[in-house]
Amino acid sequence: MERANRRAISREYFSKDRLAEHHFRSFNAFLTRGMQRVVDEKETIDTDIGDKEGEEPVHVELGDVRVVTPRVREADGSEELLYPQEARLRNITYSAPVFMEMSIVKGEEGEERVVDSTETKIGRMPIMVGSEKCNIAGFSDEELIEIGEDPADPGGYFIVNGSERVLMTSEDLAPNKILAEYDTKYGDEIQVAKTFSQRRGYRALVLTERNREGLLEVSFPSVSGSINFVTLVRALGLESDEEIVHRVSDDPEVVKYMLENLEAAEVQSQEEAIETLGKRVASGQGKNYQLKRANYVIDRYLLPHLHEEGVEEEDVRINKAYYLCRMAEACFELALGRRESDDKDHYANKRLKVSGDLMKDLFRTALNKLARDVKYQLERANMRNRQLSVSTVVRSDVLTERLEHPIATGNWVGGRSGVSQLVDRTDFMGVLSHLRRLRSPLSRSQPHFEARDLHATQWGRICPSETPEGPNCGLVKNFAQAMELSQNIEDEQGLKRELASMGVKGIPGLEGQGQETPADD
Repeated sequence: MERANRRAISREYFSKDRLAEHHFRSFNAFLTRGMQRVVDEKETIDTDIGDKEGEEPVHVELGDVRVVTPRVREADGSEELLYPQEARLRNITYSAPVFMEMSIVKGEEGEERVVDSTETKIGRMPIMVGSEKCNIAGFSDEELIEIGEDPADPGGYFIVNGSERVLMTSEDLAPNKILAEYDTKYGDEIQVAKTFSQRRGYRALVLTERNREGLLEVSFPSVSGSINFVTLVRALGLESDEEIVHRVSDDPEVVKYMLENLEAAEVQSQEEAIETLGKRVASGQGKNYQLKRANYVIDRYLLPHLHEEGVEEEDVRINKAYYLCRMAEACFELALGRRESDDKDHYANKRLKVSGDLMKDLFRTALNKLARDVKYQLERANMRNRQLSVSTVVRSDVLTERLEHPIATGNWVGGRSGVSQLVDRTDFMGVLSHLRRLRSPLSRSQPHFEARDLHATQWGRICPSETPEGPNCGLVKNFAQAMELSQNIEDEQGLKRELASMGVKGIPGLEGQGQETPADD
């Protein structure tokens, strides 16, 4: 009896639904929520119509997006349901039409009127075999055999031009997390705290380093060189010395280090700090432009992940200043030997991008390309005094090409290559291995000994023996059989409330909500 139970459990555990389950879950989440989020981020497509005098401005508002199940358009114009086996045999792409609500709006703000509003086909999206939008989802083994499908096939891949392509899970350093380490160029003399700040597909590396003189400097995109730490936090709204020191730390040793920084400070007020920053980011320009550019740079490029919908710009800036103070504290703790240097190879400091995340990046760039094309078509139609309508300005092959080509070639957005690969059909185990493979973004040509080594935190997550020989050794890995991949937590506020109910104090976003903290037992 016990042996039978064990067999039933193992059969269930290693079932075909489980082995590629992380791909399905991620892709389904992308179809149900991810696509709509990308569209909501874009919200509108602005045009240059209205720049001339006496001309009414025009823009396009984007609404709900939906994907149907895969179809094929025949030569006579009819549309039929498409099954994976037919796509393989006919060398066509297993993709489904994508529809989006679009409205062309004319007129100044407050006097806007909708010229044309309709749901239109914007392109075709390749669909993962076995996902919820797949035509064979939920079929029994007998029904699958009847239409020529293999009941044991695990799915989890795409079919583009008849080829089966799997998206490789990619491993990366965790974004929006402070990592403190020593700068390898200078040995133990320079302490660095860094964060890969990520929002809406844009990734900015923010570095806070303590140089040989013990002074803190911050560097971030669009500003050449580094900026004095005190200057930057003052520009963000933390003006008084006391407040800056208190926000970094109340520890006497750290306060001593901070006083050195404050004595060497170049500026004493927020206005001076922004002026100094303006001279750095727009040297040689007029003062007004310098101030405008300085404000734009700190709002756009500094710690973009701290931007939240509906939060005032001043509050966002203060949050950025607090975050920089936390990074400064990490540098000082490292200098005082209070903490170890963070281990980049520790698996808690890694995040995995699965099919849905990769498709979201792809869809974002494809939608931007479509938006540019719609803008161009609208301006051209307006110039020729034609009637503006949604159906004539949307060319669906723009989006389709941007979605299919990267999956067909493996050349992804952001200059990455080898993201999609031809499914290894040598044998059944080869297919399963390929679906559960993950790759590191590190260069194959450099040693990277630590990154290739087996790390203790990979126990139970990564297979210790399945890795290629040669240049890919340790960079291409495979999931352990019993590995379960957790996904991003959608309900962030719910998580914060749960933590508060457990007695965690000072959770951002929950202050002043009458949150009761239970007394310690």
